[in-house]
Amino acid sequence: MTMPARSKERGSGVSTHNSRSQQSRQQTQQKKSQQPAQDGQRVDPGRPGGKGSWQRGRWTLLLIALVCAAPVIGSYFTYYVIKPRGGTTSYGTLIEPQRPIPDALTVRGEDGKPRKLASLRGRWLMISVDSSACDKPCVTKLYFMRQVRATQAGERERIVNVFLRTDPGKVPEVVDNAYKDTEMLVADPKEVAAWLPPGDGTQITDHIYMVDPSGNLMMRFPKDPNPTKIKGDVTKLLRNSGIG
Repeated sequence: MTMPARSKERGSGVSTHNSRSQQSRQQTQQKKSQQPAQDGQRVDPGRPGGKGSWQRGRWTLLLIALVCAAPVIGSYFTYYVIKPRGGTTSYGTLIEPQRPIPDALTVRGEDGKPRKLASLRGRWLMISVDSSACDKPCVTKLYFMRQVRATQAGERERIVNVFLRTDPGKVPEVVDNAYKDTEMLVADPKEVAAWLPPGDGTQITDHIYMVDPSGNLMMRFPKDPNPTKIKGDVTKLLRNSGIG
């Protein structure tokens, strides 16, 4: 009758031993989980697992920021860094260095009152120079300027067409009536020649010039120009510039 009692005691001892072993393993695991990460890494709640995962997340945020900023960066880069050079990225020839409108350059309108040409700063100026008689090449330039401005649609008000006349003679009535939207101003031909540079083998009367809203002469179109190509350059200038 004593044998079953001893067997029961052994069974109870084995059960107690197993219970203690499980508790010991659990305590060991808890201690390991509470220890700081190796190699000096801290365990932060919510931090992605592993250094590589964290770095990938930072690169993703940076890429999103660059994509959002790309249009703004692109416009500034195009206008201020990739400056057009004749025959490559633009039709017109870039004037370098840019030449500001001389403060001494005074012009007179039909009312005869003097004013500084620099008073037209604030908008893009498309300038042609010729005598008041305005022969056929002169009229052709005025026509191209008018058409280029008209094709800019809602942006056309950012452009002012200017006919700088080198003498005080009367402009033919047919020309005056056809180009009412052009500023016809009398200027000293010597002052104009000192400011506007001609191309090789040409005269200033052969060209159409562009002046930016800050008053800087910045582009010259060739003799006998292609108006479609002028339009392309002017469109790019207006699109890539937030001034004027």
